Amino acid sequence: MLPTMNASFSVSLNSPQFLAHTSFTSSKLKYDTSRRNLGICKCVSSPPTEQTAYTTRVSRNANMAKLQAGYLFPEIARRRAAHLLKYPDAQVISLGIGDTTEPVPDVITNAMSERASALSTVEGYSGYGAEQGEKKLRSAIASTYYKDLGIDESDIFVSDGAKCDISRLQVLFGSNVKIAVQDPSYPAYVDSSVIMGQTGLYENQRYTNIEYMRCDPQNGFFPDLSLISNADVIFFCSPNNPTGSAATRDQLTQLVQYAKKTGSIIVYDSAYAMYISDDCPRSIFEIDGAKEVAIETSSFSKYAGFTGVRLGWTVVPKELLFSDGFPVAKDFNRIVCTCFNGASNIAQAGGLACLSPEGLKAMQGTISFYKENTQIIMDTFTKLGFDVYGGKNAPYVWVHFPGRSSWDVFAEILEKANVVTTPGSGFGPGGEGFVRVSAFGHRENVLEASRRLSQLYK
Repeated sequence: MLPTMNASFSVSLNSPQFLAHTSFTSSKLKYDTSRRNLGICKCVSSPPTEQTAYTTRVSRNANMAKLQAGYLFPEIARRRAAHLLKYPDAQVISLGIGDTTEPVPDVITNAMSERASALSTVEGYSGYGAEQGEKKLRSAIASTYYKDLGIDESDIFVSDGAKCDISRLQVLFGSNVKIAVQDPSYPAYVDSSVIMGQTGLYENQRYTNIEYMRCDPQNGFFPDLSLISNADVIFFCSPNNPTGSAATRDQLTQLVQYAKKTGSIIVYDSAYAMYISDDCPRSIFEIDGAKEVAIETSSFSKYAGFTGVRLGWTVVPKELLFSDGFPVAKDFNRIVCTCFNGASNIAQAGGLACLSPEGLKAMQGTISFYKENTQIIMDTFTKLGFDVYGGKNAPYVWVHFPGRSSWDVFAEILEKANVVTTPGSGFGPGGEGFVRVSAFGHRENVLEASRRLSQLYK
């Protein structure tokens, strides 16, 4: 007798599994699902058909099925690849995904090289480190970015990047919370919420059970907080990705006061804080009372070119408590210890070098370079008559194409100018009619892209 099968599928008679049990070679074995429990199969003659893949009995996570298409940036990469298949000689310039392009400064790579070399010696070798990060680096982050703000090294958790920490924070909060996000906003906030099971289905370009806080030119890219209803966790990015807008001190004060009034927790993404060139706050903890309602996440990616090195941090103040009085930091520490073995010791050596006087100067030089790129892009679109936003405090330019589909504009610019941008609708319904143009690029590419865009829209 043939063995009982544990899934409903067709098996080719030429397959090793079948030939091991029968000499038939010219028909298909079809499993009678109505007789599964008896372990009975029946053989019937049928024309040769394509073999069906084996399937397990494990159901797919239903929340994954809610996600729309692919994640935004892989989808852009797919369309770029398709364009190159169609036009293999095209000289495509990417101003889409926010990936840095300029070399990591020597003062930083030298420190990483020394740490790597030391690992080949008995004296210099180190294995697992503290999941929360090395004490020296945590202390340097606290003294560099949070001096006089009441944040100390024990509040800081070093990680492999802000994006990774966003997902860990979602694990911390669990599935029974409702989030609010700026609209438009970085898609990882929404997608991680969907995966965690915090949302309903996707309807009318948005997920149910998420508060979309509209941020547009009419409200100065700061939401009307009175329209938020019952959000437990508020994701807020300043300077914002994708709009490039930075919240003022007064606006962040409103946000903190709102969170204290409603009992919400703010997850504040400050990944672009070093690009701020005016008096907008660089940290949420510059606002009185923020330590009782906010978590801050940040990264070395856009400061030191660590998009591939992977190093960031999250601040969870000891003053932040759950509704039952339990410290949020203690639970986050448990999440980190369970899901993470700590950032690379080589990357942490680079992070420590970033925060040295020489490293800070080198990072500021890199940031200034990208901000010059930003100005070139802003000037280009402004001269072409477009309404342009962002740029001043962020490496992103937010360009309005009124009445047009963002993906149509993306396709037009790629097809006719061989330039990759990012469609605004990929950041939420509020991004429709806009495209984001990144200033991360070599200078000659930014200048050439600007020339092509001027030619396209002259």
